[in-house]
Amino acid sequence: MDKTLQIIERSLLFLNWAVITVIIVVIVLMLLNVIANAANLNPFGFLSRTVRRLSDPFVLPIRRGLMNVGVDPKFSPLVVILICILLGWFFLQLSEEIAKTLIGLIISLRSANVISALGYLLYGAVSIYSLLIFMRIVFSWGMVGYSNRLMRFLIDATEPLLGPLRRIIPPFGMMDISPIFAFIILWLIKAAIGGTLLASGGAMRV
Repeated sequence: MDKTLQIIERSLLFLNWAVITVIIVVIVLMLLNVIANAANLNPFGFLSRTVRRLSDPFVLPIRRGLMNVGVDPKFSPLVVILICILLGWFFLQLSEEIAKTLIGLIISLRSANVISALGYLLYGAVSIYSLLIFMRIVFSWGMVGYSNRLMRFLIDATEPLLGPLRRIIPPFGMMDISPIFAFIILWLIKAAIGGTLLASGGAMRV
């Protein structure tokens, strides 16, 4: 296999390992937080202070968000775990889409297939955009506001599609269903790219 492609695939494997490690660390930390609170440890003890210092940056924002919507804040460690797993999945999917796009682009350029190269660029961009919408949904579940720099980027990036859809499609009760239609539109665009630009010369490998 080409050395450049090997580097991309090995980098993807390393990222997979790193993300899974982070998820496991967060889960263990949240479990320690729950155990420390349930055991009613001395808040000034070394173990309690250490667990609190490591877990509070994750737990406190979620706790405030849950209290704002009237949910018992004791569930905040569980919400942190769920959000961490979802964000880990998002990051892995994003990394995989970028890796596939780079590999397809390299192969297409080396075979002088400009149409296929354009197709991979567009396919990767649409895939990443879909994941940005998903990440915005997850952050909104975690009560992350517009003041957060990452959430501000997600809203600014996805609102050009979600905003018009939200005006056209009425909410289902209290639920905004515009992201569902956004995913359908983006899926159709990806299918169209795969069936046209990436179909030339059997280039579709994603």
